[in-house]
Amino acid sequence: MNLPSFRADPARHGTRSETVVAFDLANGLVLIGGTQYAGEMKKAVFTVLNYLLPEQGVMPMHCSANVGPEGDSAVFFGLSGTGKTTLSADPSRTLIGDDEHGWSENGLFNFEGGCYAKVIKLSKEAEPQIHATTEMWGTVLENVTIDPVTRKLDLHDGSLTENTRSAYPLSAIANASNTGTAPIPKTIVMLTADAFGVLPPITRLTPAQAMYHFLSGYTAKVAGTERGVTEPQATFSTCFGAPFIPRDPQVYGNLLRDLIARHHVSCWLVNTGWTGGAYGEGHRMPIQVTRALLNAALEGRLDGVAMRTDPYFGFAVPLVVDGIDPRILNPRETWSDGRAYDAMAKKLVGMFVRNFARFEAKVDAEVRAACPAAQMAAE
Repeated sequence: MNLPSFRADPARHGTRSETVVAFDLANGLVLIGGTQYAGEMKKAVFTVLNYLLPEQGVMPMHCSANVGPEGDSAVFFGLSGTGKTTLSADPSRTLIGDDEHGWSENGLFNFEGGCYAKVIKLSKEAEPQIHATTEMWGTVLENVTIDPVTRKLDLHDGSLTENTRSAYPLSAIANASNTGTAPIPKTIVMLTADAFGVLPPITRLTPAQAMYHFLSGYTAKVAGTERGVTEPQATFSTCFGAPFIPRDPQVYGNLLRDLIARHHVSCWLVNTGWTGGAYGEGHRMPIQVTRALLNAALEGRLDGVAMRTDPYFGFAVPLVVDGIDPRILNPRETWSDGRAYDAMAKKLVGMFVRNFARFEAKVDAEVRAACPAAQMAAE
C-alpha cells in the first residue's frame, strides 16, 4: 500500500522521519508513505525476496545481468551510480535485467521485467540504448525537467535532484531477453565508484577476496542519490545493498561463495570511480576504458595476461591490456604525486579494516587473510 501524501509523525509512529516504509512479513504487507519514488516499491519487494529466497537455496542479488552469444552469462553487483544499468546494457549481449535477480540451481532469473535507470547527464553517444528509452511511449520519467513550451527534456538539469530516473519495460531494450532467464553465470563483476582514486580500473578476485569485497560493499554515495549527499562520500554497504538485507549478511556471503566455488565462476572488481587523484582532483574513469576492460574480462581475454599483485589490497591487476594505456591500469602512475597516492591508499585500507571488524569473528581464516591489512603485512 503506497500513500505518497501521507506524512508519518515520528513521535507517534516511531519512525525516523515523515517517510515510512514498514514491513509485516508474516502477513505479506508493506506500507509506504511520504515518498513519491517508484524505487521504494521495487526495493520493498526486493527486501521481501531477500528474506524468503535464501531458505529455498536461492541467492537474491542486487545486480544487473546479461548473457553473451555463447550462453556466457554475467552478473554485475553495485550500488546506485556505479554503472550496473549502463554496463549491462551492451548491444553485443542479451540483457536479462538491470537491478534485481535470483541465482538458483537452474541459473539466473530476473525479478522485475523492467528497468529503473538513472538518466542525469545521459549521453546518446555513450549510452544509446538507455537514452532511446527517454523518447519512447510508455516510459515513466521521475524528476526530469521538461520545457513547458517545446516539451523537450533536459537530461542535464539536476535542479530538482541528480537522482533523475527512467522507468521502462525490458522490451524497450532491443536485445533484452524474452524469458528473463540465463544459465549459471560464468563471470561476477563487483562495481565500485572509488572516490579516493586508489583502486585500479579492473582486478581479479579469488573466491575469498570476492566474499570479502561482497561483505564490504565499498563504493561512494553519488551526489543526489540520497538526501543530504551533495558530493561523493565513501561508504560501505554490505552485499552491495545493506538497506534491503533482512538476514545476517553472512547468510548471503556464504551462499555466494559456495556458488562461486561450485561453478568455478571468474570474479572481478571494477572501479568506475576516480583516477588520477581523489574526487576534486582526479577525473571519473572514462566509460570507454571501463567497457573495453569489462569486455576483455567477459570474453576471457584477460585470463592469460601478466598480472601484478596490488601491494595494498592483494588482488591481481593486469599489467597490459590491448588498446588500453598501461598507466591507467596502475592508479599510482596516474597521480602527479606517488607519495600522495600511497597515503590515500593507506587511508582507504584503514577504512576497509575498520568496517570489516564486525565480520572478523564470523568468517574463516581464508577470508580474513583477504583483508587489505593482511596483504600489507605480508609485503
